Amino acid sequence: MQTDLDLLRPLTAADLELVRTWRNSEAVAQYMYTDTPVSEEQQRAWFTRISADASKEYWLIAHQNRPVGVANLYAINPAARSCYWAFYLGDENLRGSGLGAKVELAVLEYVFEVRKLNKLLCEVFVSNDKVIAMHEKFGFRRESYFRQHVYKNGSFRDVVGLALLQREWQQLREPLKARFLRP
Repeated sequence: MQTDLDLLRPLTAADLELVRTWRNSEAVAQYMYTDTPVSEEQQRAWFTRISADASKEYWLIAHQNRPVGVANLYAINPAARSCYWAFYLGDENLRGSGLGAKVELAVLEYVFEVRKLNKLLCEVFVSNDKVIAMHEKFGFRRESYFRQHVYKNGSFRDVVGLALLQREWQQLREPLKARFLRP
């Protein structure tokens, strides 16, 4: 993906071990639907699958020319003109730095301006207040509440579903860019 932020670049096979290290860390795994450690072999098989799947796009997030996380689109449905998205920062020191907002803005720009989709969705554990609040700052609205949606660590966890429409993005685009892309 090309953005005015030069923040996201396509994920490559050379990135797999770093991404696997992040994915296996407790700091990232706690927010994933599964937290079973991923082996090298599983990581390579996963990359082979996603590379051949047109309903998915994965990027490495770069900050100051250094890889720091992963962003992706999934369940891309051209007929419905919709998809889901997710991201994580593998570098814990950058959480709360404003980088997540820049990633969100870059993804919104790509989904609505380049891919011309109508709806972008995401799912977040109800307990992840900070990420829910961040999505809502960008105009996402809560559309669903999935009770006991994920079984993890011996208990069921609730998930909130959020979405943003293209027409809402059009109204919010310039104010969001002014707010989050300040020099």
